[in-house]
Amino acid sequence: MKSNYLLPHKYKTMGWVLFVIGLLSGSVLFFNGYDSSFLNVKVLTIYYEPIFSESSGFFKIVDNTITDELVSLLIIIGGLLVGFSKEKVEDEFIYKLRKDSLVWAILFNYFILIATILLVYDLTFFHILVFNMFTPLVFFIIRFNFLKYKANSHDE
Repeated sequence: MKSNYLLPHKYKTMGWVLFVIGLLSGSVLFFNGYDSSFLNVKVLTIYYEPIFSESSGFFKIVDNTITDELVSLLIIIGGLLVGFSKEKVEDEFIYKLRKDSLVWAILFNYFILIATILLVYDLTFFHILVFNMFTPLVFFIIRFNFLKYKANSHDE
């Protein structure tokens, strides 16, 4: 089965490294309350609206800690490399597992989001929305690898 959207298999290992480093770093950042003065630099922002100031506006240079942005990029780029790199053997069965896992991950993700909208409020809701940026990729990777493992264990 020819899939033009998949990356070569060699990117999967690099993806796993970035993904795991991103998840571990994100966990540390979350449990520290996003409190990190590491990598505080001046950055260009498209729109800036500070909480306790009236200097909001478009295209400003502001001081920002970019640790959370880098961790987010590690998780997203690593997850995309893991999820969308070819397997060693990429056949119709793997294609079906990949497609089914992707559909399942999106449906499961939005089911959780709907439940969250109905049952969670305030700052906890914001935290769940932050996690929701990553959960489709995480759910997809978990489901796809679980189905592959299950299929391989039945073959043996």
